[in-house]
Amino acid sequence: MTTWQAEPLPLFRTPEWARVVGVFDLETTGVDVVNDRIVTAHVGVLDASGRVIDARDWLADPGIEIPAGAAAIHGVSTAHARAHGAPAASVIDEVVASLRALFDAGIPVVAYNAPFDFSLLKYEALRHGIPPIDAPSPVIDPLVVDKTYDRYRRGKRSLTHVAAHYAVPLDTAHEACADAVAAGRLALALAERYAAWLPPTVDELHTRQIAWARAQAASLTEYFVKIGRLDATAPPLDGAWPIR
Repeated sequence: MTTWQAEPLPLFRTPEWARVVGVFDLETTGVDVVNDRIVTAHVGVLDASGRVIDARDWLADPGIEIPAGAAAIHGVSTAHARAHGAPAASVIDEVVASLRALFDAGIPVVAYNAPFDFSLLKYEALRHGIPPIDAPSPVIDPLVVDKTYDRYRRGKRSLTHVAAHYAVPLDTAHEACADAVAAGRLALALAERYAAWLPPTVDELHTRQIAWARAQAASLTEYFVKIGRLDATAPPLDGAWPIR
């Protein structure tokens, strides 16, 4: 009698882009990407293990009052920003240059809910006469990736909740450095978890996320109309990604 043995399951390697990733996060005066301002920023680089191998932090004087609600979230008051922050224009110029250097080196930049950070940075650059990054690429957005591969999971999709789901530590949420590093480590965790299904290259992943984000916005629009949170005649939610 022949004894048949099941063949071992194939091992899927994490994608090449997971060897090194850039990370980017902003804390701001509010959530209006056109009119609000940058208060703190972080741009860094992580290796495949999630270890920080390069990092830069900025504190800006945004030139306007920081609302009490925003200060309560990120901990930076108007008085502190005015006393210790660098001029907004110089901060924005340096953040843009740091991100351009990563993109020019072919290093993908991780940003959780990327359209917020990249769009706000774009309008800040335009405000101060700095050439903006109009088409950041390649970008990895763990929010979009997680919602694609675990679409029906119940619960919130904030960075705090999603990091906890994937066992990624986040000790000081709403602090630019901590949020950026956690988002980077979350991207690495997603790369390992979904290695068998992820596109083979970071450029293809970037392109896929454009379509995924558009579909997610359409689905959320439909849901909001269904529960009465959005009028059926209202414009649909903006699904542009990674910048609006």
